[in-house]
Amino acid sequence: MTIRLPDFKGGFRAYEPRTEPLAVTTGTPFTSRTVFSAAHVVADPFADTTPDSPAAVDWDATLAFRRHLWSHGLGVAEAMDTAQRGMGLDWAGAAELIHRSAAEAKAVGGLIACGVGTDQLTGPATLAEVRAAYEEQLALVEESGAQAILMASRALAAAAQGPEDYLEVYGHLLRQATEPVILHWLGPMFDPALEGYWGSSDLDAATDTFLQVIAAHPDKVDGIKVSLLEAGREIDIRRRLPQGVRCYTGDDFNYPELIAGDEKGFSHALLGIFDPLGPLAAEAVRVLDTGDVAGFRGLLDPTVELSRHLFQAPTRFYKTGVVFLAWLAGHQSHFTMVGGLQSARSLPHFARAYELADGLGLFPDPKLAEERMKNLLSVYGVNQ
Repeated sequence: MTIRLPDFKGGFRAYEPRTEPLAVTTGTPFTSRTVFSAAHVVADPFADTTPDSPAAVDWDATLAFRRHLWSHGLGVAEAMDTAQRGMGLDWAGAAELIHRSAAEAKAVGGLIACGVGTDQLTGPATLAEVRAAYEEQLALVEESGAQAILMASRALAAAAQGPEDYLEVYGHLLRQATEPVILHWLGPMFDPALEGYWGSSDLDAATDTFLQVIAAHPDKVDGIKVSLLEAGREIDIRRRLPQGVRCYTGDDFNYPELIAGDEKGFSHALLGIFDPLGPLAAEAVRVLDTGDVAGFRGLLDPTVELSRHLFQAPTRFYKTGVVFLAWLAGHQSHFTMVGGLQSARSLPHFARAYELADGLGLFPDPKLAEERMKNLLSVYGVNQ
């Protein structure tokens, strides 16, 4: 049985879906790497909302997805850009998400780290206001019992006059943090408002400032998440980190090689692509735990084509593909997103995402995924 899928040239192609999912097993906690999956939120499809409304979240389905990730041994990176921070989920919604997920993590023994930003600021802000916004969010995350991830701030990017302002703001926050945090450098491909972060559009200069922040407070930095989609730059930064500071790759284009590492070190992981890849990614890391790098690469390398497809420019809309695959996989009953973001990718894009994910065996019930793909095609007027 085949399914007619639209291509990128206005035509159609026949695709034969697989009949069995990839066989994966759960197991003991990871020993060689610390691995977080950034997790998406599930919208309430019955809420009467508009793209400008506060997010309406289906909390039961959202927390169930986090339990799915924890069940495979993955940590959850909560309230990050994958959860549509700044693209549909406002600070009030993020705060509730952090409270609920942190409580759920405590109940099931799951690893969790939560995003700390400044998105309660809705207009131009001073550096003092940026610091205060960060402090408010840092306090909430620490009170929840979760680890803090200091996210890049649009407000800081707009207010800072140069590297010295970043050094001052981050130094202030790190001195206040009660436990070591993860610093997040999110590139402008993920959020154009972050162009010139760390005080320069020259990435070499920005890297130097970033490393100065860490070098001044190594005891307060558990690790860094680098999301620049440049493997070479991440490796360079990784090799320049103080002893004991981890690098968590956020490179959704080159993650297998970065996690595998080289003779001089490796990256841990904090990745949006591990939302749809969860069970397969966990299987690969357990293989790596045995020292079998080739086996790890054999499992994870074939997933890169899907990841590069989902994260293709404009990269910030990768969340649409992530939620689409969660729907096909049966993790939620609908394909609706907060802010109406389900409209951010084209039908040919969805068709290719389905084909690649199905080929990897990512759908626990391939027949359900096929039926849902056909339902979406019918909405667009494609008859089988």
